[in-house]
Amino acid sequence: MTARLPRKVATTRMSQQQNNANFIWSIADLLRGPYKPHQYGAIVLPFTILRRLDAVLESTKQAVLDEAAKRGDSPAASVFMAKASGQSFYNTSAFTLQSLMGDPAGIKANLTDYLLGFSDNVRDIFDRFGFADQVEKLDAEDLLFLLTQKFSAVDLHPNRVSNIEMGLMFEELIRKFAENSNETAGEHFTPREVIRLMVSLLFIADDEALSEKGVVRSIYDPTAGTGGMLSVADEYLLEHNPDARLVMYGQEINGESYAICKADLVIKGQDINHIIHGDTLTDDGLIGETFDYCLSNPPFGVDWNKQKPAVLKEHEQQGFNGRFGPGLPRVSDGSLLFLLHLVKKLRPKAKGGGRAGIVLNGSPLFTGGAGSGESEIRRYLLENDLLEAIVALPTDMFYNTGIATYVWIIDNDKRPERRGTVQLIDGTGFSQKMRKSLGSKRKELGSNDIDAIVNLYGAAEESDVSKTFKNQNFGYRTITVERPLRLNWTLTPERVEVALAARSLAKLPDTDRASLVNEAARDSLESIPTSDQTGFAKQAKKFLARAGVTLTAPQLKAFIAGLSERDKTAAVVTDSKGSPLPDTDARDTENVPLSEDIQSYFAREVLPHVPDAWIDESKTKTGYEIPFTRHFYQYVLPRPLEEIDADLNKLVREITELLNEVEA
Repeated sequence: MTARLPRKVATTRMSQQQNNANFIWSIADLLRGPYKPHQYGAIVLPFTILRRLDAVLESTKQAVLDEAAKRGDSPAASVFMAKASGQSFYNTSAFTLQSLMGDPAGIKANLTDYLLGFSDNVRDIFDRFGFADQVEKLDAEDLLFLLTQKFSAVDLHPNRVSNIEMGLMFEELIRKFAENSNETAGEHFTPREVIRLMVSLLFIADDEALSEKGVVRSIYDPTAGTGGMLSVADEYLLEHNPDARLVMYGQEINGESYAICKADLVIKGQDINHIIHGDTLTDDGLIGETFDYCLSNPPFGVDWNKQKPAVLKEHEQQGFNGRFGPGLPRVSDGSLLFLLHLVKKLRPKAKGGGRAGIVLNGSPLFTGGAGSGESEIRRYLLENDLLEAIVALPTDMFYNTGIATYVWIIDNDKRPERRGTVQLIDGTGFSQKMRKSLGSKRKELGSNDIDAIVNLYGAAEESDVSKTFKNQNFGYRTITVERPLRLNWTLTPERVEVALAARSLAKLPDTDRASLVNEAARDSLESIPTSDQTGFAKQAKKFLARAGVTLTAPQLKAFIAGLSERDKTAAVVTDSKGSPLPDTDARDTENVPLSEDIQSYFAREVLPHVPDAWIDESKTKTGYEIPFTRHFYQYVLPRPLEEIDADLNKLVREITELLNEVEA
């Protein structure tokens, strides 16, 4: 039986932390005037972090100071001080927030000393917030001591506020910060209910994580933002199994978001060194690490031109040993690069395997024909049986875009019943309208909606909104259909003018050009069309001699080609070996499903219409696409003409009555 926190308890706990967050945020009222509301977060968040860390380190403060005095400038001093603190961080300053209250006049210097006393991994958080500059400004506004005093009075000791409760409180503060910021909420958050859905889909198969005592799982987000996905995953697991532990990892490119995410993990009691600052695509900060679970909501439709040199280098030099071996998408959208990155980050199958969830727009489903980078990435996923399911979300779900979005579920060790298949779920009808829109977000997933989608996934039964396909159903081969070239040649002034427009004849003297046109006009015998290529070539050489014009071999070839026109009644043009030459203008392609024999398809679909066609097998390519919408399209009969006529007649009568009233 799965152990989980009662929903009422979880709700009460969250409500308490909202109240605590509101109390801390109320301290920001002191900032009114010198600061604008959207600037409050840059002060409230780091001060909250400072107070929590101050409380966490309180019991080991003296032990760290003793160790610092003992080790001095020893290279290994940091290791011993972290050990003394019992955390992955420490502080060597003699001050605490409470002791700072004893010297109001020296608050700026003493607080600065206290901040500098933190280990590098914590000081990095305050540096990313630009907290030193805020200390300067607060002191100049005579607010520094008052604000420090207020925060020092807030009891955030672990004995009073657990890591889980502190995490909930900090998330509430982050939400308030986002609401007051000038930036859109979408730049900070993936909607919590979307994350909840993704996490539910990921964990549904992990009975051990949801039930066994002391189980440990790792989770990673390469586009961590402020840590929302990691936090919701942690909440979900603890709600279902309070004795489980989720070890969180992430990387984030934006400095301030990174600082918030890192601080959130510190507050939750996670290892502070698991969050990396930097560009995931160009510099994997956790190279070689793999995880039980991965989550990501990469930017939609953002080009990766800036990252192209590094990505291309890894693709060419490391191939499949690196992250981008399967292929590279077009530069205009790098979201599939993040998907490939996640695949590489999954725990190997031999060690238990891993699962990933990623939010993508519609483009990765079908963009790019056979042989393109996008198609090759889809091919890699499907031929290696990595793609388990795709869920279409309702539109208008995200803060900064209303476009259609999809959750892809990746698994490198599928359960036996799912192997070789992909489940598509149409979740577009599962949502409820919000009372108030937030940016582009007008809809949300209710708990019933999430449960319904998760149940569809778990049951994997065929219905109007859930369909399962074999991997090869998404594959096809693009064949090139050629038709023979049929031409006639003749020497007329008009065709000579066309021939002279060739690039290789551009520098021909004007006198030679005029001679050729005039000679064509004089010699009516030469104007009779012929399909004899060899005979016409001899004819053309005599024509040039009569006109007194000498051409090089490339020029002669271009000149004769320009004198031709396509002629369906003409003989087939052949090469020196007698093989028919293809007509490039008549060339076509056909997509043949992988499940079907190419020759059978060709005989049935092509030859009845063009009996002289053939397949150029050297150009055949294998491709993959996932036409999601097509599989769920339902034809709606148009309204009967009688109904439409009746409505029109009714409108005409109403308009006539209105006109009569006006005239009267």
